[in-house]
This record gives sequence, structure tokens and C-alpha cells, in this order.
Amino acid sequence: MDRVAEAAVLRALRPAGWRVRVAAVALLAVVGVGAFAWIHQLRHGLGVTGLDRPAYWGLYMANFVFFIGISHAGTLVSAILRVVQAEWRRPITRAAEVITVFGLLFGALSVLMDLGRPDRLLFVLVHGRLQSPIVWDVICISVYLTASCVYLWLPLIPDLALLRDRGVRPAWLYRTGAMGWQGTPTQRRRLDRAIGVMALAIIPIAVSVHTVVSYIFATTSQPGWQSTIFGPYFVVGAIFSGIAALLIVMGILRRALGLQAVLRDVHFNNLALLLLAMDGIMIYFTFNVFLVEITGREPDILPVVLEKVTGRYAFLFWAMIGGAFVLPGLILAFPRGRSVAGCMVAATLILVGMWVERFLIVAPTLLHPRLPWEAAWYTPTWVEWAATAGCLAGFALCYLGFARFYPIVSIWEVREGAERAATDAAARIARYMPASDAEPA
Repeated sequence: MDRVAEAAVLRALRPAGWRVRVAAVALLAVVGVGAFAWIHQLRHGLGVTGLDRPAYWGLYMANFVFFIGISHAGTLVSAILRVVQAEWRRPITRAAEVITVFGLLFGALSVLMDLGRPDRLLFVLVHGRLQSPIVWDVICISVYLTASCVYLWLPLIPDLALLRDRGVRPAWLYRTGAMGWQGTPTQRRRLDRAIGVMALAIIPIAVSVHTVVSYIFATTSQPGWQSTIFGPYFVVGAIFSGIAALLIVMGILRRALGLQAVLRDVHFNNLALLLLAMDGIMIYFTFNVFLVEITGREPDILPVVLEKVTGRYAFLFWAMIGGAFVLPGLILAFPRGRSVAGCMVAATLILVGMWVERFLIVAPTLLHPRLPWEAAWYTPTWVEWAATAGCLAGFALCYLGFARFYPIVSIWEVREGAERAATDAAARIARYMPASDAEPA
């Protein structure tokens, strides 16, 4: 990393300017409204929400699946690309890893809101049964959050030592986090080994998390949820929305912090190509799910599908198909669409559409239970909308706070990549290119 790019990264750690302060105050105000709504719910019960029999899940559960989904940004971009030694990933790994940690935190918070009384979580911990997917989910998310925090902290150590040595304040924060790092060959070797182990370990953990989230739906007797494809469908959707969230964060950081020299067009182009590939896979899975359900014409399932395709949720469904799948695919299919602006537009459409997709998984099914039930409808109240806005604003505020105190780009990794780029590239090419006649087979 040259001095100009490094200075741009470190500039974000200076006292916040008026724009950042205004943004922080605005986000804090939205968080305050969300907190007020949750306190109102705690005082008066879940009756202040639109949740009722048979629709006992709604916005909160959709938020839970959404936040857990975008947390896969760190897994794909950081862990997988690190394992395959994709050098272009170096400037964007930390931005992805931070999304993972805060996505998991607010996903868990969404579940607490849905419980009505947070103390009910103790019942799951004390009286939970291992036969229940809810217990599996608690275990998987706890392990995933712990592993993600460690995976975020390990590559931070050399940068924290850099800030410590330069006397950046608060000094105690960087001195404590650096853990006595001096950059010796032994320390570097141990750090590389630890990061490599965590990168390999976190990939199956992340896949298991969203698979178990799908099991919460698929192992019930509700029509439309008992599908064997839900596991991979949820995992693919999580990666899809995670890449979109990362592109949006990168675009904001690039503009707000002046990181044009670090977060370059090639990073947006490469992530856009990954997003385009995942878009095709999501279209395939969605077509597969609805084709089987419609042609199967099972009496319990068909009303749920028709409710989405031609019924009361048809507008949301077709808006989701067009906005999350078709239009972003058309934008990203062309080189001009993979510019920074094109990526931001496509990623925003995908993120909004994938939230709608989560909502359409939750709500319509519950309005058509297997037991006879009179016609029902679910309308979220201001409490649920305010809590949802508070979670989204809280996620953005936490991310802003992290970028204020920690380098959002891994300085040492980018510097190391620049120093070893030619040598490492030549070594990798030599490993997989055909051997010459003079070399043994």
C-alpha cells in the first residue's frame, strides 16, 4: 500500500467531521425510536404488534433471516477468497468481516423482539431439547458469532500495533488489542497459521448456520415450508444478499472516506461477477421451488403458492422477482453496469428484494394453516416497523463506530500483497501450468 492510500485509510480515524456527526445523530435518533417501540412492546405485550393467531411470525422473523443472511458476506469474500488465494480480496476482507459480526448481533436481537419477553430465551438454554431445530440454531449462531469475532480480530492485530506505535488515540484500545505484537517472523508465522485455520473452519460453520435457520421452517408441518430444498436455498440466498450488502458498504466507504485509491473499480467488477453468478443460481432455485409446488397441486400447499403468485401478495412477489433477480441481472450482465454506480443500484435492489423474499417465506404460509381456520390477514403495526428501522439504523451506527476507531481496510495485508505480488503470482502459476520438457512430470 502506498503512502497516499494508507493516509486515506488512517484519515478516517481522526475526530469525526460534521457530516459524520450528523449521520451518527440521525441514526441514533432512529435507534431511539426503535428502542421506544420495543419498550412499549415489553410493557404492553405482543398484542401491540400485528402478530396474532395464526400469524405468530412476521417482520421480526423476516429481519432475523435477513440479518443472518447478510452475515455471510464475510464468509464468502474473506474466508473463501483467502483460501483460494485471490489477491484482489485484500482491501475488502475487513469490510466484509465487520458485516458478519454486526449482522449476527442484530439477527439475534430480532429473535429477542419476536419472543415478546426476552427472559424466555433462558427457557431455551435451560430446558431446550436437542431434538429441536431452535436449540440447534442457538448453538450454531453462538459458535458462528464467536468464530467471526476471532476471525475479525486476528487480522486486526498488526494494524492495531501500527496505531499503537504511532500514538493514535485512544492508546489503551490499540495497546490492548495488539497483544504485544512486534512483527517478528515467529509471530507472523503463527498469525498466518491461525488465520488460515479460522478461514477453513468458519466456512462450514457459516453454511450450517443458515441451513439450520431453514430447518426451523422446513421441519414444521406448515404448508409451503416442508421442502428439502430449503437448506441450500437459504444458503444461496444468504450469500446472494451478503455480497449485495458488501457492495453497498464498499460504495459508501469509498465515497465517504475517500478510498478511491484502495477500493478500486476492479473490486466492484469482480464482486459484481460473483453477484451475477449467484443471481442465476437464485433464479434457478426460486423457479424450482414454485414449479414443483404449483404442478404438484397439493391441496394444502397450492393456496399458499397462489396467494403469492396471483393473490394478495402478488404485487410484492412479482416486484421481488423483477427487482431482486431480473433487473439486477440485466444491469450486471454488461461491463458498464458493473461500474461503481451500477453495482450500488443493483445491490440496493437485491437487498430490498431479498428482504421482501424473506417476508414472503414467513407471512403467507402462516395465513394458511393445515387446520381449518377462518380467513386471516397480517398487517404489521408501527411498533414492528419502528423496531425494524431501529435495527437497520443500529447496524449502520455500529458499522460507523467501528470504522471510526479501527482501519476498515487491512493495511498490513494490502502492503504485504503489494510487496509479494510478483513472487507469489509467479509461484502459483508455476504450480498449475504444464511442466516443460526439462522438468519431471
